[in-house]
Amino acid sequence: MRMWQVFKNGVLDENPTFKLVLGMCPTLAVTTAAANGVWMGLAVIFVLTMSNLVVSLIRDFIPDKIRIPCYVVVIASFVTIVDLLLKAYQPEMHAKLGIFIPLIVVNCIILARAEAFASKNPVLPSIVDGLGMGVGFTVALTLLGCIRELLGAGTVFGIQVLPAAFEPAIIMILPPGAFLTLGFLLGFFNWAGKRAKQLS
Repeated sequence: MRMWQVFKNGVLDENPTFKLVLGMCPTLAVTTAAANGVWMGLAVIFVLTMSNLVVSLIRDFIPDKIRIPCYVVVIASFVTIVDLLLKAYQPEMHAKLGIFIPLIVVNCIILARAEAFASKNPVLPSIVDGLGMGVGFTVALTLLGCIRELLGAGTVFGIQVLPAAFEPAIIMILPPGAFLTLGFLLGFFNWAGKRAKQLS
């Protein structure tokens, strides 16, 4: 039951995008299409889960004064793996995500979970925490990407959804569209969270 709570915490209660408002750089930059959000999310799930696993394993051996540099080295190792795998097997997506793959190293979600959770908990809860936070981040990016792609191009995952007569709102796939979509979603999820608390 505790494992489910840890996972649910990352997906819903402390969603890194809609609740903690972390990792805004890739959230705003890569969500011009739903597929971009999915691939960036998958990359973050892998890095977050694996870095949590390693940090939890070595937490008792790292001197307190150098723990942050050690975490960064661990995270950078897994980001390099993701970067090279994407470049080899998904070169088109690698080109679309560009600099934001290497920038996962400094994504505050990953460093925050290493410091706040993995460094203080056993291996299994740390893995589940990484999965939960990663899935929460992926869901948020995919939702943003779906809305922006639908309104900005009339498609979702490249499939035409709206009729050909639909006039795309180009602003939605530009930076202002990212801020507008994120703002509305943040407002909605905060309202929904408060409403759920009042009803319970």
